[in-house]
Amino acid sequence: MAEDKKRIKLNMGKFLKIIPERLKRIKNSSDDDMKPLYSYKPNALAAAIHPKEQFVIVGNIEKLCSDTLLFTLLPDKEKGTSSLSPFQAGQYISVSVSSGKRTYSRPYSICSSPSEFADKYQIAVKRTDGGVVTGILHEEIKQNDKLTVSDPCGSFTYEPLRDAKTVIGCAGGVGITPFISMIRAVKDGMEDFSLTLLYGCKKPQDALFRDLLDKINDPRIKIVYVFEEGAEDNCEKGIINAELIKKYAPADKYSLFVCGPHNMYTHIEKEAEKLGIRRKYLREDARGQMIHPEKEPDFYPAENGDYAVTVISSSAKTELRCKSGETLLSAMERAGVTAPSRCRSGECGFCHSRLVSGVCYTPARADGRRAADKVYGYVHPCCAFPRSDIVIEIKA
Repeated sequence: MAEDKKRIKLNMGKFLKIIPERLKRIKNSSDDDMKPLYSYKPNALAAAIHPKEQFVIVGNIEKLCSDTLLFTLLPDKEKGTSSLSPFQAGQYISVSVSSGKRTYSRPYSICSSPSEFADKYQIAVKRTDGGVVTGILHEEIKQNDKLTVSDPCGSFTYEPLRDAKTVIGCAGGVGITPFISMIRAVKDGMEDFSLTLLYGCKKPQDALFRDLLDKINDPRIKIVYVFEEGAEDNCEKGIINAELIKKYAPADKYSLFVCGPHNMYTHIEKEAEKLGIRRKYLREDARGQMIHPEKEPDFYPAENGDYAVTVISSSAKTELRCKSGETLLSAMERAGVTAPSRCRSGECGFCHSRLVSGVCYTPARADGRRAADKVYGYVHPCCAFPRSDIVIEIKA
């Protein structure tokens, strides 16, 4: 007890002099002694891993199928990106493109191996109806064009402290891309887990990366094709469900990783409940998924279908309109406002903005805000839908 009292004894006189003494030393120091901020190793390392932006050159563009292209992105050394930032299999980058005076960004999973991070990223882009960015990438971007991308982001990654040693992957369509990176990472010794991938497509010809997947010869990796239409030897017919997962899952614990179209997540969540899978073993990559608010269980309709939105940034004040069924981020981009964004699904918080006034609806399943954000009036515009006229302050 006496030892404890001695430990907490504090000389308040000396303690209160610490700050004035430090300020005095700083004031009397010479500017010549100051090193550039990024000459300090921790800062230089942080800048290399998480740069504000990366400049890339479009290398090879390969056609994977009728509506999907594979882009190889190389570091643009002339613009200062000597090597690309490291990433973990399953992460994504946000790609920025311009059309007229408008700038858009969209997240795409990296499908190359983490072992090749310095030299290249590869992303697969599926053309979607009405997709502005996919249209630009498919129709306008050519080899040797220059683009700007973010640092690698996302938490759809294998974590040994959280995940089971065996992963059952459920992929749908172009949702195969993060699993391609995981497969390559396992084969290259960058990751240590076993992966059984259930790859669902409508028809056999829709399956991407068949050349790579069919040649895998590794006991840690198993590929199971699941086709709704058409039949092939040694393939499953129908859709991925609890029965199919159970057929290929081990008897002991396993993690369930899911990436695919929007309706796949709600479907697999219900199937996982049938299997009794603990929530911590269910991982979903919903980055970039379009949110349909009317399909959410906590949805409530708007009294008005169209609202006035005032966007305040450090450089401008913009007035625009936003429909009740579109996100604030989409409305800002449509009006030519360059707003910060990465995941576009409410997870990363990069678009974190202050709601000065008004009311927004955010689906509970897409609400990645911290408790303090809700208390102090912050929203994620990528998944916030107006329910009144809005005044919002963004970081731009």
